[in-house]
Amino acid sequence: MCNRYRLTAKQAEVAATFGIRPPYEPDETFPVGDVFPTGKKTPFYGAVVVQDGTDRKIERMEWGVPTQVPSKRDPAAKLTRRCLVPVTAFSEYGVAPGEDGKKPLHWFDVPSRPIFAFAGIWRPTERGNAYGFLTTEPNAVVAPIHPKAMPVILHDEDYDRWLSAPWEELKEAVAPYPSQLMRVE
Repeated sequence: MCNRYRLTAKQAEVAATFGIRPPYEPDETFPVGDVFPTGKKTPFYGAVVVQDGTDRKIERMEWGVPTQVPSKRDPAAKLTRRCLVPVTAFSEYGVAPGEDGKKPLHWFDVPSRPIFAFAGIWRPTERGNAYGFLTTEPNAVVAPIHPKAMPVILHDEDYDRWLSAPWEELKEAVAPYPSQLMRVE
């Protein structure tokens, strides 16, 4: 499961990519760079895009898998609070150690899309809101490095549906992203 991703875009670029109309409040704490969990004592915050009535907005939320994640028996049960997680790349550790004995970190991106989105979910917590994102079977690019799972990368045309459509209308979006559209470094 992806435990590190990167967002190197500026807030204005994220807003433009996800159809967030000005004016929006520039946020001095807009999280950029590598995003990864740092433990329960030191929460890490990331940027997510949520639907706010007919508009979208960027929110800063704590990254942590919401405890009410849908089960395989009833995947739609807790998918009512959905978000887009803006990403410029994500990483996985390789299965085999390198020459130094450590597992190498591999970065994946979508060259034709400088900013893309994971299918995210969120929930309220006592400290604010927390988000996570869904995973699926790995595609042919990710599988040799991480055979267990990869994040669900949404196609641009699925953003609106992911944020507002009933589960039955979007569940096919929870699938491996086409490997021919990705690269690994």
